[in-house]
Formats: sequence, structure tokens, C-alpha cells
Amino acid sequence: MKPEYDLCVIGGGAAGLVVAAGGAGLGAKVLLVEKHRLGGDCLYFGCVPSKTLLKSAKVFHQRQPAAASLHGLPAPAAGPAASIPDVMRRVRQVIAGIEPHDSPERFRSLGVEVLLEGGRFIDPRTFETAGRRITARRFVLATGSRPVLPPIPGLDSVPCLTNETVFSLDEAVPSLLVIGAGPIGCELAQAFARLGTRVTVVAREPRVLMREDADAAAVVQASLARDGVVFELGATPTQVSGAAGRIVTTFERADGSIGSIESTHLLVAAGRAVNTEGLGLANAGVEVVAGRITNDDRLRTTNPDIFVAGDAAGRQQFTHVAEHHAGIVLRNALFHLPARVESRVVPWCTFTEPEIARVGLCEAEARAAGLAFESYRFDFAELDRARAEGETDGFARILTDHKGRLLGATLVGAHAGEAIAEYALAMAKKMKASDISGVIHVYPTFAQINRRVADQRLKASLTPTAKRWIRRLFGLRGPQ
Repeated sequence: MKPEYDLCVIGGGAAGLVVAAGGAGLGAKVLLVEKHRLGGDCLYFGCVPSKTLLKSAKVFHQRQPAAASLHGLPAPAAGPAASIPDVMRRVRQVIAGIEPHDSPERFRSLGVEVLLEGGRFIDPRTFETAGRRITARRFVLATGSRPVLPPIPGLDSVPCLTNETVFSLDEAVPSLLVIGAGPIGCELAQAFARLGTRVTVVAREPRVLMREDADAAAVVQASLARDGVVFELGATPTQVSGAAGRIVTTFERADGSIGSIESTHLLVAAGRAVNTEGLGLANAGVEVVAGRITNDDRLRTTNPDIFVAGDAAGRQQFTHVAEHHAGIVLRNALFHLPARVESRVVPWCTFTEPEIARVGLCEAEARAAGLAFESYRFDFAELDRARAEGETDGFARILTDHKGRLLGATLVGAHAGEAIAEYALAMAKKMKASDISGVIHVYPTFAQINRRVADQRLKASLTPTAKRWIRRLFGLRGPQ
């Protein structure tokens, strides 16, 4: 019997929505199945609410006396403290403004059949949902991920927040303990600290943002510390006790000493797990190993008619990667093109202030891979626009091979997430540092740092020997 649909997409987050809309736009008959609501983690629990919260925190922070003094302005009169309920109300308003774009009505208008139900595979070619047995030429798993609660004794008996619940707060937050020092933990710690909450970050890692080079992460950590965040790093949480409003977290430091902190609220930001439960993946012939769906670089699972995309693929868990996955899946599933996931050029950004963004290799990764590389750096403190705006923290660094081909770029500073796109394009097109150096950049902008750091590679190539040859060839008479 001929399958009922060309594509059945399971999951209505970023990856699933792009696959569904793209498939319908290309003429496919598409069914989108989502058991909760369309929009996924990015709209409700991730990118949209967290960046809205960070903006509110930044505006409130800029009203403080220290910020006014930096810009030669009189200290503002003392105003009311930030209201967490009001800020979260603003977060929810922004979400509500975007919701129609991801609504079932909009996707139905695009030609996608939408079914808001749960379901499971009953065999390799059939998905059962809402009393129906769905058959399709290709299935796409876009079920996303969820926050992990680490096995800390007592954690399950106290109220704790995750990124899925923190934006629903409707109460004051006098003090907050954050478990985890990755991107989510750092962003939320800074936001709450700037809104007036006493924040402590406890993490097993010896520093924040372990995926980044230590000196870049140190710039972010220093900024958070200036905002009042207290760090207990290299510390393992061993016990959580208490009740709402008086939660006690006990931890053991690397030197064996024991510490404990009482806070009104507890936020866990200690990693994420792929959503695979209840889908009947074993019935579908889809292998799951240690919670990860097995897939290849074409995003095919062990059932060649079932693809996976977004967080569920177990690769980098970013919305822009989910959108990239959607394109790969459509080309493979509908047109049988040998499209493969990009792994060399994947930019990302942590939206603290300053931001930290990267594409390609960092120094630690290049060393671990045993690569021969050259490293060049330019500080934001030497950039005119950064001086004018008082945002001089951080630097740009690029790595090249001996021929100047780009291997990676790291930016930690103002607007790093915007500026990294130029290096992502350069790496995707296999350009050299000299290609960036040769492009005119608007003055004065933060984006100029991309050219400035590329210029460092050009200057390094002017060795004393090279300079002597230039003098001889062109008859130059400047000082030796």
C-alpha cells in the first residue's frame, strides 16, 4: 500500500517546523505531529525568553550609578528595585508576540497537516497517534531535548528551577543558587544578578564555559563577578535540603573542604538529554545508545527511512544548527541528494555581557588535535568604537595554518555574536586571513575588530628579512 504521507515530522520545535514548512513548500504531503505546542524549546524556554530577560537586565544595569559615571553622567536618583514578576511578564509578552508565527493555523495555511497528539512507532513504517496509524515515505524525529537533573541527594524533594520553569516565575527572587557554569547557567546568573538577586554559581568544572579557551572564558567570568555573582568552582554538590524560600545546597570543594549556601531559589543548568522516551523507537528499528539516537552525517538513523534533526540528533544544540539540519534532511529525504551535516564551520555564541562567540577551532582544540597553527589576537581596548562606548573588555583571536588559511576564530566582547558571522562566512568559503584584511570595514564599528585581528597576521609576515628585501627592491630609504 502506498504511504499516506511523503513526510511525517515528529516534533514541532525549530527543526521540525522548518522541515514541515520546507517540505510542504516543495510540494510534499506533510504531517506534523507535536504532543504539546508548536514552537519548541527556543520559543518558550530558550533563545527568545533568555535574550528578552538579558535585555531587561542590561537596561536596569545601565540605570545604576556606576554605568552613569562611566559615561560622564550624573548618578541617577535611587529608584525602585527591579520586579522579577514584571520582567517575566515582559518575557511572556514577547513570546506571545512570536507565537502566531509558529501556530498550527499558520502551518496549516502553508499546507501542513498538524496533529497535536502524542504517539509511538508500532513498526518500522508505521506511527500510531490519536487512534490513527500513520504511514509515510520518510519520518523525521525532531523531538528536541530537556534539562537534566543530576543525581544529587535531596534534589527531588525541593523546588528547583530549570530553563523550562524559570521564565514562569511570578515572585521576588532575593537569592539564587545556580548549579552549572555553562552557557545557560552563566546567562541566567548574570541576568538575575543585574536585576538585584544575590547569585552564587556552583559547578564541578574548574572554570566557566569549559568549551571555550580559558582566557576568553575568564573575561566573561570577571564580568559576572563585577555584577556580583559569587563562584564556587571545582565544587561538587553533595546534598540539597530545605523547602521553598530556604533551600540549602551543600558541596565539596576540590581541596576536600565542605561548604553550604542557603538561597531562596535554586536553578539547575547542568546539561540536557535527548527526548526519546515513549516513541517506540525499538519497534521502528532505530538504535538508541546511552540516550543518543544513532545517526550518520546525512542524519539517517539505523532505519534508513527515519531521519533525525535538531537537538534530537545529539550534536550541537543550537536553533541555527536545527535549521541547518532541516535543510539536510529535506535534501536527503525528498530528493535523495547526498547532503551531509556541516561540522567544520558551526558558529555559536553565549549571550552574556560581554558575549563570547566562536567558529572553528579554539587554541585548546588545535593543540589537542596536534595541529601546527599560528595564533593572532587584537584587544577590544584598542578599538576606537569600543573605547567610545566604554565596552573595552575582551579580544578577538584567529587561528591560521602556515599559509594563512583560517582554522578558527574566537571573539569575546561587545556584539561578538554579530561579528562572528564574517569569520563563519570566511571559513565556509575557505578564505585566508588576508582576504578579511583586504576588505574595507566601516569606521568606527565593532565589526572592525575582524579586520584588525586579521591585520596582525599580515604584520607578522613582515619579518626583518622580508623588510630588507622590500627596501632593496623598491629603493626605500626609511630607518633600518
